[in-house]
Amino acid sequence: MTESVDQAETLLDADLRAALEGVERAIEQVEGCDPAEREALVAELHELRDLAEKLRHERVEIAVFGEISTGKSALINALAGGEVADVSVRGGWTKDVWRIAWAGPKQESLSDSMPSALHSGLVLVDTPGLNEVEGAERADMARQAAERADVVLFVTDSDLNETEYDALQEVVQFHKPVLLVVNKADLYSPEDLERLTESLRSDRITKLVGGAENVIFASAAPREIEYLIESADGSTRSEWRNPEPDIETVRARILEVLSDEGKALVALNASMYAADRSDRVAALRVQMRTNRADKVVWSFAITKSLAVAMNPWAVADVAGGVAVDAAMVATLGNVYGIPVTTANARELVTSVLKAAGWLMLSEAAVSFGSSFFKGLTFGGSTVLTALPQGAAAGYGSYLVGQAARYYFEHGASWGDRGPKTVVEQILANTDKRSVIDRLKGEIRGKLASNRHAQKR
Repeated sequence: MTESVDQAETLLDADLRAALEGVERAIEQVEGCDPAEREALVAELHELRDLAEKLRHERVEIAVFGEISTGKSALINALAGGEVADVSVRGGWTKDVWRIAWAGPKQESLSDSMPSALHSGLVLVDTPGLNEVEGAERADMARQAAERADVVLFVTDSDLNETEYDALQEVVQFHKPVLLVVNKADLYSPEDLERLTESLRSDRITKLVGGAENVIFASAAPREIEYLIESADGSTRSEWRNPEPDIETVRARILEVLSDEGKALVALNASMYAADRSDRVAALRVQMRTNRADKVVWSFAITKSLAVAMNPWAVADVAGGVAVDAAMVATLGNVYGIPVTTANARELVTSVLKAAGWLMLSEAAVSFGSSFFKGLTFGGSTVLTALPQGAAAGYGSYLVGQAARYYFEHGASWGDRGPKTVVEQILANTDKRSVIDRLKGEIRGKLASNRHAQKR
């Protein structure tokens, strides 16, 4: 028996180490970002580092979740055995997420009923109320705390309203133990409490929380009651006192859950949380790089349009256009963290233009035809050729930029598709007219503000 317990503990420790390694990889992913990306990912990095510390210390987090004024803070105080959380008659007192160390049950109880979490620290997490006025941000904070926690105590003081039921449905999607704690049970008459129990232990609720045993009644801060005190001389007097909190069923159910799952819960929840944050980090990096790449492509496309349109000399505008494309490719490489030499950039531009083939011939014909006409007129045709040649050159640069983006997004590789397939898809998905019109608008604006161009 002892050997099997030791084997189970070894497996749990291995799960915790694997979860920690996953979190550390996610941290490295953020730390490997460029400065702008790291700045945007400060919150995610903080969450991941805090999660790593939680795993190193094997902390079990129990989030107390629910609407305002249901007695969440009172329940935390009752569980902790002291005034550790703010309690106020004013709703919405909890404005942040608070983590409070919980000594829990006596140490001998831990060793008997929760061997897998014997060395773990228990932490009660007080969250803001869900339905605060102008409290959407705080409600989101509460959901994030519930997502990260290992066990969730969803506190209510009545039958679930629509807001509570929707929130409970959301919380159970985090795939962790959820205990529905019905607080203030002392305020109900026996008949009303029986009806409330029947309602909350219906299939509609128990299917969400995993069984009727996870619907628990408590009185974290019982109302005052009158005590009659008899003195030694036989006289009596009345005194109003608050009874002791009645939260033993809550405490016992938490112990049962941790006894069954303990460290495995911590490892599983940490792994899921880290995977989700890792996905978010990756998605944000992709979005940021996409936005920056879009700006780079348009900036160079417009620059090339204007450079070619305003250049009065034949051939020089074409050569300059190739240089602009190569510079754009090198800049896009930097956006995606892939260094590119000038020679490699030119090669990539050439491969894209070759892949475009006949689809780019019309743009090339316009460009070279306009250059030839410039040569015959010694640059005097610049105004006549500016719009068609500049727009064609910019459109070509736009396509080169989109293809280069695909190349860098896929780790400086065309994958199994090849440049021709990629370029054909880009051409098929590009609204040529809108691109050309935008480029022509830039050229017209430049010509209108250039008095030398107007005189030609």
